[in-house]
Amino acid sequence: MYGVQDLYIVGINNLHCYYGRIEPDNMRDMDLIRAEKIIRETQQYAKTILNSLSAHIAIIDKHGMILETNVAWRQFASCNELGMRPDTLQVNYLKICDAATGESSYKSGEVAAGIRSVIKGDIEEFVIDYPCHAPDKERWFYMRATRAVGDGPLRVVISHEDITALKTAEEQLKQREDQLREKTQHLEEANVALRAVIRKNDEDSREIEQAILQNIRDSIFPKIKQLQKRCKTQEVRQLVDRIESDLQDIASPFLRWLSNVASILTPQEMKIALLIKEGKTSKEIAGLLNLSEPTINFHRQNLRTKLGLTGTSSNLRTYLLTLNK
Repeated sequence: MYGVQDLYIVGINNLHCYYGRIEPDNMRDMDLIRAEKIIRETQQYAKTILNSLSAHIAIIDKHGMILETNVAWRQFASCNELGMRPDTLQVNYLKICDAATGESSYKSGEVAAGIRSVIKGDIEEFVIDYPCHAPDKERWFYMRATRAVGDGPLRVVISHEDITALKTAEEQLKQREDQLREKTQHLEEANVALRAVIRKNDEDSREIEQAILQNIRDSIFPKIKQLQKRCKTQEVRQLVDRIESDLQDIASPFLRWLSNVASILTPQEMKIALLIKEGKTSKEIAGLLNLSEPTINFHRQNLRTKLGLTGTSSNLRTYLLTLNK
């Protein structure tokens, strides 16, 4: 019967730290008691390491027979009532995989094939994750089969690590990603609908604007021309001319542009911008609006800042005139 000694016996040939190198030639000259002590300590050290691991570990031979298991393996076997001795020693692991049935057994054939590939030397390592659900909870494990290093009979180390927490986190992350993807799709659909509404509003606004401008040109301007012909005093004529000029401004691209920047210009600044465009000086504008000349200059500077002309040599009136084009 093979045991941990077979797996770790090669370690005896590499004990440099405490016992020095043991060669076959001087082994026979060594004190038998001391040699047995080294072997026992090595075996115990190997078992301690094996039993300290959280993974469920079994060591099998080239036929798939279980030669050794650790505490975690035995505890799992005992808790899950496998129907055999808890340590499962001298049980053929490959036959167990081949004969597995039930909901969690659909990867058993793949596991058996992978282990056989490791035994044959086709691959150095086989890994797989698989479900192994209990009646009261879901569980996932990560299984790895690797060849044991060293001389001697072929041994394969089988380890099963519980990755339920990782799988649960992955599933939660996937659910959040699905929810985020769904919300993103809803937002995109809402954005498409919003853009359609905005586009329709823009079209409606342009239609209304065109209708108003057409009405000004076709209905109001002709009547103003008639008024101008009937004006008997210079004062009335100037008033009518002023009304015509204001209506021309309303219909001009310049004023439509000013309406677009109304969010950054104050009503006072919009009035001053119109008068600057007409060629009025700061003094003339101050008189028309009943303000001081320094106040007008202050507003002129604000206009330059808001229109992006600060630090340039651009003339404010020239810039405003270009907006008519």
